[in-house]
Amino acid sequence: MSALPDDSPDNDIIDLAAECQYDPDAWATMAWDWGEGELEEYDGPREWQREINQVIAQHLSDPETRHQPLQIAVASGHGIGKSAQMGMLSNWAMSCWAKAKVVITANTEAQLRTKTSPEVGSWFRRSITGHWFNLSSQSIKARDKAAADEWRMDFVTWSEHNTESFAGLHNKDRIIMLLFDEASGIAPKVWEVAEGAMTDENTVIIWVVFGNPTQNSGRFRECFRRFRDYWVTRNIDSRTVPGTNKRYFERLRKQYGEESDVFKYRVRGLFPAQSAMQFISSEDADAARERHLRPDQYSFAPVIIGVDPAWTGDDKLEIYLRQGLYSKSLRSIPRNDNDIQVANIIAQLEVEHQADAVFIDAGYGTGIKSAGDTMGRTWRLIWFSGKPIDPGYLNKRAEMWGTMKKWLKQGGVIDPDDTELYDDIVGPETVPRIDGKIQLESKEDMKDRLLPSPNKGDALALTFAEPVSKRFVPIGSVQERNSAMAEVDYNPLS
Repeated sequence: MSALPDDSPDNDIIDLAAECQYDPDAWATMAWDWGEGELEEYDGPREWQREINQVIAQHLSDPETRHQPLQIAVASGHGIGKSAQMGMLSNWAMSCWAKAKVVITANTEAQLRTKTSPEVGSWFRRSITGHWFNLSSQSIKARDKAAADEWRMDFVTWSEHNTESFAGLHNKDRIIMLLFDEASGIAPKVWEVAEGAMTDENTVIIWVVFGNPTQNSGRFRECFRRFRDYWVTRNIDSRTVPGTNKRYFERLRKQYGEESDVFKYRVRGLFPAQSAMQFISSEDADAARERHLRPDQYSFAPVIIGVDPAWTGDDKLEIYLRQGLYSKSLRSIPRNDNDIQVANIIAQLEVEHQADAVFIDAGYGTGIKSAGDTMGRTWRLIWFSGKPIDPGYLNKRAEMWGTMKKWLKQGGVIDPDDTELYDDIVGPETVPRIDGKIQLESKEDMKDRLLPSPNKGDALALTFAEPVSKRFVPIGSVQERNSAMAEVDYNPLS
């Protein structure tokens, strides 16, 4: 702030802000007139809000951790005061740190403009430093014109294909605060780009994400699972928070049950075991990650390779192997339009692993198949839109995924470190149909839901395309080329 007269009341506020620089909890208790006006019914921040503030204070009080990124994820039921907490935290950062940079985003532009921004702005107006800032629907800036462009908070909308607003988030030697509202609906690419703001040295970096845990997949979910070692996580039950509608929550409990998924994410702040339309449950995928097999438990089975070619520039060509209950990724290749080169890679892997069959998605794999034909390979093209054997499925893709689902339930094993495959498996949802046939959503629909194309999942599913017999003559041998191969029948689910 600009120099002030010695008798200015702002001097006391500046002294308080300096004292609270490392303590957002102390700031939250003193920067608002609790018990008065609009806050008449409240004697201070809620308990869970103070706990988050204290986590930040503890992190900043230690010089060893102060300049390491702090990441906090809060999953909750409805009505706990997430927007209020974002308002208090952002006001602390802007008031107690010179030239602070704060960015807030939400799952949709409508959420950001009509709910998040107005609520955060109201906490700035109520604050003892409200007169320090100029407020608008898109930003909050210091009134000090000399510092306004550097001392600011922005409400940033995003697009999955346009994340530049996050790419430039740097504020070396000062403070960066990044806040996500309704984080479960924010695209994975936005999360990835936001991580680029974690790299400044000697900088206080605080990233807090809030959301209702409605989805059992995605980056918000993984803060509590795969990435839990890097996030401070909290699950807030709405029933424990003052001011929430306890009678309504009790009605939901009686209507759906305490352990129902609906009650978990609406009230208890817990992720559902399976999203409403999710085809393969996280429980089945989790169990598959935890199993272990000895070679003698699968080495007798045919070796099958599935190939899912990349269909956009952002995707990868995936090659997956399955042998009985065992599976593993063989190769992930950035999109490559050189079909001959890709065919050579597949042929090498076919010989290396002595594969009994190779199935390729026909949608973008016809050129690869043609190149394989010239090499004498007997690869099969599988049309995802083709007719299934089981009439209960709409098409071949749904049938393959259905067989893979049974395989997982019956003891199938996936690599616990292959997080991309895991996300692919639990990602797809079903499409309701009047005729009752099972239909999976398309890759385009998944991208509309901000999920990546499940290329690895499709590659593994392709290994269930058709029954396969184990050959006795090694692939690539003279005998294999010049004589008929003896075969045995094999059930892929045995």
